Amino acid sequence: MENIILGFLTGGSLILAIGPQNIFVIEQGLKKNFVFMVTSICACSDILLIFIGVFIYHIFDFISFKVEFCLNVVLILFLLKFIRDKYIEIKKNHKIQNIKKLESFKNVLLKTLGFTYLNPHVYSDTVFILGNLSKNFILKEKFFFAFGASIASIIFFYCLGYMSSLFAKFIKKTNTWKTINTFIIVFIMVLIVIVIYNTYIKLLTFLI
Repeated sequence: MENIILGFLTGGSLILAIGPQNIFVIEQGLKKNFVFMVTSICACSDILLIFIGVFIYHIFDFISFKVEFCLNVVLILFLLKFIRDKYIEIKKNHKIQNIKKLESFKNVLLKTLGFTYLNPHVYSDTVFILGNLSKNFILKEKFFFAFGASIASIIFFYCLGYMSSLFAKFIKKTNTWKTINTFIIVFIMVLIVIVIYNTYIKLLTFLI
């Protein structure tokens, strides 16, 4: 159960970061234009990439401590950059674009796929961060971790699409996103401490 909760909180904290994909989902929700298709593609894509990211690191079960140490250092640096970006976002206002006329099914489909699979943050969050954080879990723990992160994605995208009017009002309020980004920063800092602690313990074992 703790792995499901950890996966849910980690995945949720990463996906809460506002970006082009989330703005696009909100716009389609406000237009009531193929909302189910858009939210389903985003959620299913996230689930696919989450499980790929988590289980692809299963092949690294045999890697040496030196390789794992290097991966952890890169992960810590990446998470520190993520925190820095959140600090920058706190100072910015997020606004949605003006509502335009409805687009065709084909255009919405292509845009949804583009915002999803051409977004580097999608891969860094799912494959790199979630995969790296769960690389030391046993196979069963990896599944529950990925399952928890997937639940967060499903809830987020469907709520974002079908409650877009509410989210649009929140997006216009700087204080709301300051609070969200502050929570994200604190949670990521806790993850960094966990990674450093686990690396330190393994380093002691390796030196002994």
